[in-house]
Amino acid sequence: MIRALYTSASGMQSQQMNLDVIANNLANVNTTGFKKSKIEFQDLLYQTDRLAGSEQGAGNRVPSSLQVGHGARPVSTSMVFTTGELYQTGERLDVAIAGNGFFKVQMSDGTNAFTRDGGFKLDSTGKVVTNDGLTVLSFAGITIDANTTQINIAPTGQVTLQKGSAAPTLAGTAILSRFSNASGLQTIGRNLYKETPASGTEETGEASANGFGELAQGFLELSNVKVVEEMVNLIKAQRAYEINSKSIQAADEMMSMSNKLRG
Repeated sequence: MIRALYTSASGMQSQQMNLDVIANNLANVNTTGFKKSKIEFQDLLYQTDRLAGSEQGAGNRVPSSLQVGHGARPVSTSMVFTTGELYQTGERLDVAIAGNGFFKVQMSDGTNAFTRDGGFKLDSTGKVVTNDGLTVLSFAGITIDANTTQINIAPTGQVTLQKGSAAPTLAGTAILSRFSNASGLQTIGRNLYKETPASGTEETGEASANGFGELAQGFLELSNVKVVEEMVNLIKAQRAYEINSKSIQAADEMMSMSNKLRG
């Protein structure tokens, strides 16, 4: 019965973390480019009193084992990189990726990070930056001055600028990044991810080529969190937490009964 207490406690702790993950998903339902997380569990070690196939004498072997587990534990929270819905904003520097890929940005310490949030702005020098003022390296070499009257970003990433009645000129091509295991990226907040040994090495390429997604100017990518799905997961987590607490209560009552036994 003591073992049942700790086993059920491990289940409650696991469901508490499950609830934390679900709550974070729901909190970011309106975060541009946000990717939901899912938590995964493993069972813990087993106490084995008898192995399957052990000898019982006269050539007889038991067909099954006698084992009791010790609960569960969370082992990973992996991101789900399905593409969220695109919604039209009409802003000329709002760019969504329809498919695979990330925008590359430069952090204040000089390191690189990656994002799916395409809500870009211009800084005082005409460079494309994020809402936090980080330089967007995917648009490196492209400068948009105050005289620019029209900006066109093609699905292939080609950026064309027009000044007044002059003919449009090609300013450059946006370059996207991708990873063999995007779930291995490290989430650092502010809609940013960092490369890790688990994610693999960054691969770069032009939009809509070699498996990269297309760019959609004037659109932003919504979070891929589905509220109804998360609410169902929330109910499941709550019920699992509740049933584990009932197991603790049952074990406690059984211990209480055994303490009251008289010879």
